[in-house]
Amino acid sequence: MLKALIFDMDGVLVDSMPFHAAAWKKAFLDMGMKIQDEDIYAIEGSNPRNGLPLLIRKARKEPDDFDFETITTIYRQEFKRIFELKAFDGMKECLELLKSRYLLSVVSGSDHFIVHGILDQLFPGIFDAVVTGDDVLNSKPHPDPFLKAVELLNVGKKECIVIENATLGVEAAKKADIYCIGVPTYVKPSELNKADLVVGDHKKLMEHLLSLETLFSPELVLRRR
Repeated sequence: MLKALIFDMDGVLVDSMPFHAAAWKKAFLDMGMKIQDEDIYAIEGSNPRNGLPLLIRKARKEPDDFDFETITTIYRQEFKRIFELKAFDGMKECLELLKSRYLLSVVSGSDHFIVHGILDQLFPGIFDAVVTGDDVLNSKPHPDPFLKAVELLNVGKKECIVIENATLGVEAAKKADIYCIGVPTYVKPSELNKADLVVGDHKKLMEHLLSLETLFSPELVLRRR
């Protein structure tokens, strides 16, 4: 029986990744490095602790030569300066309907301040559990963030569905052995091919979520595939 839906935030609930990308590029430029949007989208879902070494190596530098906290501070300041708060059309109304049927959770690689700041403004009182990049040591693609959400929701893994838009997020959900729906917001659909189901866009995602029956079992769907 389906009891809970677990959402990524950036790219699923909020159209925010272009602002994250711009802020990280500014932080790296201030530190004498250059990275591309695609480098950032490739590690979407990881927290700075796990993602920064990958980005620094993409810039052909050694992670040990840089202070992660300095880079992160510049990023946070720039993100706060440029960010325009915008949920995907219809998502708030969709979540309000889903809340009457399921437990709802957010699992994001962004830090506590950013995640809760966005959720408090756009989706107040909607989510039963929130896991941020500060709440786990190992971020996506490790399963830890989703396993933490399952623990907080007090449900079984087979009673959940994860909704993700990032390659690392899909990988993390499958490592956690949770059914995963992918929505290709910023990447090609083929890059989410490890998901159990890939929908074309947010409109189709919301239609699918609202059509789910409470007796839906991800385990049964997996056996039918």
